[in-house]
Amino acid sequence: MKRVWISALALLIYLPLAQAAVKGEEVEYKAGDTVMKGYLAYDDAKKGKRPGVLVVHEWWGHNEYARKRARMLAELGYTALAVDMYGNGKQAAHPEDAGKFSSEIAKNLDLGMSRFMAAMQLLQGQKTVDKNKIAAIGYCFGGAVVLQMARAGVDLDAVASFHGSLGTSLPAEPGKVKAKVLVMNGADDPFVSAESIEAFKKEMNNAKVDYQFVSLAGAKHSFTNPEATEYGKKFNLPLEYNEAADKQSWDGMKKLFAEAFAK
Repeated sequence: MKRVWISALALLIYLPLAQAAVKGEEVEYKAGDTVMKGYLAYDDAKKGKRPGVLVVHEWWGHNEYARKRARMLAELGYTALAVDMYGNGKQAAHPEDAGKFSSEIAKNLDLGMSRFMAAMQLLQGQKTVDKNKIAAIGYCFGGAVVLQMARAGVDLDAVASFHGSLGTSLPAEPGKVKAKVLVMNGADDPFVSAESIEAFKKEMNNAKVDYQFVSLAGAKHSFTNPEATEYGKKFNLPLEYNEAADKQSWDGMKKLFAEAFAK
């Protein structure tokens, strides 16, 4: 009898964990005439609507790393969409191609806006999403994208940039930025100059943006991606994973979302 009682108790303790399950599914949507291939992640055991988070990929394109981050966000209780900014799920295997693909978006703000908004509309239309609570995060190229969307006045509660570039041809204007902004930057990232950091902070201050800029000691470019060190060696680039910076930046994002979605 005692053994049965212990088994039943163990089942009750385990049951909530067993019921929680993050679902990931591929989704297709369109931006203009281009088919975009994204990835939606959510916890189907969680009841009711919840905030949605867009995940914008590195310059390599929509890949498993972006999907992994979407699942991690789903584990936190959000519905996340790993977006496709290049179209048709296009990915780069070499930095030359990655630079070419990312430049096409960076040089055409209307195209980037169209593709970002198509993803946002898809996310807002999900039955698990509170369409009035939307945030965006981005890595490397994706960090630049989400910062630009904030500058453009897209109706986002928060944006978080991880090792993203800071420059822009259309700086933020007073009263236009709706989102809380968080920048997680590697202190040893040679792709982000001291001048660009100073210019970014001046831009944010002049536009009266609610922002935080965090410099992570010892972190180089792509510090959140566990595959970064291997990529760096392969292509002779200053890319390097940094576990401490990865954790600190993710914790910073969680705090940002807790504040932004509390309203």
